[in-house]
Amino acid sequence: MPLQDKLDKHKKDFEAKAPKEALAVMHRATKNLIESGIMARTTKVGDKASDFVLKNTGNQDVSLVEFTGRGPVVLSFYRGRW
Repeated sequence: MPLQDKLDKHKKDFEAKAPKEALAVMHRATKNLIESGIMARTTKVGDKASDFVLKNTGNQDVSLVEFTGRGPVVLSFYRGRW
């Protein structure tokens, strides 16, 4: 099954179980973000990333270039505070 189909199914399953009030907040926040124009400033599929170094779960430095030498790399960006 293609990834997009899996994601669509996961979203449908989640929305069937989630509280309606929570879904309303999430949908409104998504709409507000889209209307803000933020998508025009985001990284797009296929954009080239500059090399960077981060700590892995073992507290060792790893760089993007180490992984790109092995094949395609998927980077995820999270918006918000932790």
